[in-house]
Parts: sequence; structure tokens; C-alpha cells
Amino acid sequence: MTYKKEEIILQVENVNLKYDRQILRDINFNVHNITRPDMQQGQVISLIGRSGIGKTQLFKILAGLLQPDTGGVKIDSDLHPVKAGEVGVVPQNYILFNHRSILDNLKLGLRGSSEKRSDKEKEDLLNEYAEKFALKEHLKKYPMQLSGGQRQRVSILQQILTGNRFILLDEPFSGLDPVIKDKVLELLVTISTLNELNTLVIISHDIENSMAISDTAFILANQEGKEGATITETIDLMQLGLCWDPEIKKNKAFQDLVAQMKFRM
Repeated sequence: MTYKKEEIILQVENVNLKYDRQILRDINFNVHNITRPDMQQGQVISLIGRSGIGKTQLFKILAGLLQPDTGGVKIDSDLHPVKAGEVGVVPQNYILFNHRSILDNLKLGLRGSSEKRSDKEKEDLLNEYAEKFALKEHLKKYPMQLSGGQRQRVSILQQILTGNRFILLDEPFSGLDPVIKDKVLELLVTISTLNELNTLVIISHDIENSMAISDTAFILANQEGKEGATITETIDLMQLGLCWDPEIKKNKAFQDLVAQMKFRM
């Protein structure tokens, strides 16, 4: 497996957050631009932690929607402080306009793009992605007429159409049956390889599915005797030879690693 870690494109430094108690403590991690020969290889990282550990607050901080008490988040090759709206956000409840068709919901994503395109180019791009995401036949429908998995695809595609290179996904596997989960995994892998700098950040308690498509996983947990969640472990799945494999869930080494993670959390 040949790859290189290039420049840092997402940097989280000394993030602390406290309400009536310490929620997040000294969160530090970097995401590098990963390159592979003859491939467009985006980044997929997972922030994994049990329910109630502070994942939602960290999600908002990464998206620029919540300011930490100390520290901050920087993105892109120039590592500027993240601002609200710069990062695509796919929440658990898939925020779509129920009174608009799927086509119109997706057009809103294009409208938010900073890239200049002609009307024909926009139409072609939308149709191309609708085909890839298996949404072509649903464009005239409304969100309430779609399944949960289909609404999720619309929500993800909407963020891709904005042109955002960073997309945060909050519990993307929650409430989905095993077959749909596998389809979502395939979709996220496709998204990561659409552009060299596409970076997906999955925040989840689902260890197996998150790690199955990640190149790096960060474990968010409490340390004994200390208040507030922090990054207790970094798992470099590239170094372990456990990434970029569509059959990775059948790999014994991967299964053992997942079992260890469940025990540690």
C-alpha cells in the first residue's frame, strides 16, 4: 500500500469546552492530505466515542458553529480559522425543505457554491450526481416521500454541490438497516475519491462501520481521574494496512481491532 501524508489540511489545537462541567479537554489532532499514486484519494477520518461523551459539541466546533473556551480549528492548506458555512454539515435529522422537491433542494446546494458555472453546467452536474447517488428517479418527489436512506443521500449530495471540500457527518449510520449501511459506506468512499482534497469527518459511536472506510480514527473518551473528554488514542489504519479495502470487514485483523476498541471504550 503506497501513500504519502502531505500538508496538514485540518488542524485542531488545544480545544477546551466547559459549561457547568468540563465537556472537552485538550483536544488536539491533525488531518493530512493523503496522496496515492495514480489515484484521487480524499481523506476519511472518524471521531469515535460513546453516547454523551461530547461528540455533538465537538461536531459544532469543527463546523465553526460553536466557539470553544480555548483553542480552535483551522482548515485548508493556508490553515485559516474555520468559519460557519465553510464546512458541509450532514446532521442526523437531514435538514431538507419538505415543501420543496428533491430537485429544488439540490439546487439550493448549487446556489450556495462559490464556483462559477453556467446554467447548463449546473444542470449537467446535478444530473451526473443524481445518477451516481441513485436519486435520478426521485427528483420530482418531496422529502417525506423518500426513505430515511434516500433523504440522507439527498442531504449529503446537497453539501457536495455547495463545493465544500470538508463535510462533517453526524452519526451517518444511525437508524439504518445493515443493507443500507453498506450502501452508505460505498457512497462515502465514492465521495472521498471525487476530489483529492475532499475530507469527510465522521462522528459516530459505530466503531465497525466508521473505521471500515477511514484512513485514521481518533477515539474520544474520558481519562481516569480527569474531567472532560479528550483524544485518548489515534489509530492509523493506513500504517496498519487496514484501509481502502471494500472487503475490510471480513479481515481478521480488522475484526480484532474493532473488538479491542469496543473493549477500551
